[in-house]
Amino acid sequence: MNLPHALYDGAVWAVQPLVRRKLRRRGRAEPGYLEAVGERFGRYDQAPARPESERGDPLVWIHAVSLGETRTAGLLLKALRAQWPGMRLLLTNGTATGRAAGRAVLQPGDVQVWQPWDTRAATRAFMQRYRPDIGVLIETEIWPNLVRASRVAGMPLMLVNARLSDKSFKGALRVGRLLKEAYAGLAAVWAQTDEDAVRLRRLGAPIQGVLGNLKFDAVPDPALIDRGHIWRERSGARPVVMLASSREGEEAEFLDAIKAWAETGPRSVAPGAPAVAPQWLIVPRHPQRFDAVADVVRSRGFTVSRRSAWTDGPAPADVWLGDSLGEMTAYYALADVALLGGSFAPLGGQNLIEAAACGCPVVMGPHVFNFAEPAAQALRFDAAQCVDTMAQGVRAAVDLVGNEPLRAVMVKASLIFARKYQGAAARTAQTVRLCLEQARATEHP
Repeated sequence: MNLPHALYDGAVWAVQPLVRRKLRRRGRAEPGYLEAVGERFGRYDQAPARPESERGDPLVWIHAVSLGETRTAGLLLKALRAQWPGMRLLLTNGTATGRAAGRAVLQPGDVQVWQPWDTRAATRAFMQRYRPDIGVLIETEIWPNLVRASRVAGMPLMLVNARLSDKSFKGALRVGRLLKEAYAGLAAVWAQTDEDAVRLRRLGAPIQGVLGNLKFDAVPDPALIDRGHIWRERSGARPVVMLASSREGEEAEFLDAIKAWAETGPRSVAPGAPAVAPQWLIVPRHPQRFDAVADVVRSRGFTVSRRSAWTDGPAPADVWLGDSLGEMTAYYALADVALLGGSFAPLGGQNLIEAAACGCPVVMGPHVFNFAEPAAQALRFDAAQCVDTMAQGVRAAVDLVGNEPLRAVMVKASLIFARKYQGAAARTAQTVRLCLEQARATEHP
């Protein structure tokens, strides 16, 4: 074992008490973190996955760290089940929201456990317990000992829908040999874009090609679209401007911006259109922050109506707070325009493809490095606008809801953009199958 890996092994082993403490602390706000904590350290109560079927259907391990990756994994899983109807799923997650969302895709015979903490003991125990036929990591999750344990077990481990921003690439270069060895230990890597492929290849990843972004294959749930429309009908005719998937600090900036806008007087750029103040809606990215965001709204002098308290529809208030999980599609259907959270602070932005698929135009800030290619594509399709500050974003959103002809053009462009790049799920499922077939052929020539 080389020195960097030895130092890494010592570090991840030594911080385990801190990891447990962090889980207990997070569990006070999100009880899901207190479930089956032992799984994270290689101790399992669940029975191993059932034996392989007579047809040789595989046990496919998919790792999706959080909510967004779990939803992406669901798109791939649908395509995998179409080609392997009898396949069994071993699903691992790292966050409580990801684990909760993952339950919806499980079928009889499937197993869901926490991602093992990256010690040699925990990763070895995970592999020995479940013995998956193939592993699929979603987007960015590379852990040195997990990769090493996969190689020791003789299991091909793939990274799909892979992305690596320029910022993350520069950080990875500083880590050096350890991360390069982890990338090199993968069986195959399939990137979202050509730019991602170039950066990943420079880190030693075995790039096999570019398959596009799985998120484009998401189809909005019609029931959630209807829910959003019903909310809109029951709440009145005011246009709705949403701050979507907001991150810490952005809500206060948004509230200050709308207060400044209100002091200048509501206006509309559409000739002859009546001046009307929009209805403001905030949907935070992380559920553990719902209460804190409600407090921020009140501290700025606004009244707040929380989704968790709605019955027949939104209650009147200055600001609506979307404090629910699994309803983002409904919020996009409710909104006339969305400001993209994570893009007004240097956090890399959030997924704007979901908004486009719902026909909701997007105004984004300057920080979209985690979704650089979809953001650029949306701008080329005129499905989005880009501004430099939150104040400019609020003004652009208000102008847009006051200019219905332009908004209608952007709604149509959003839907076209979202449909243009579909098909990555089927392509990725095929590569998973080929990778496993090649591995089995090598074992049994």
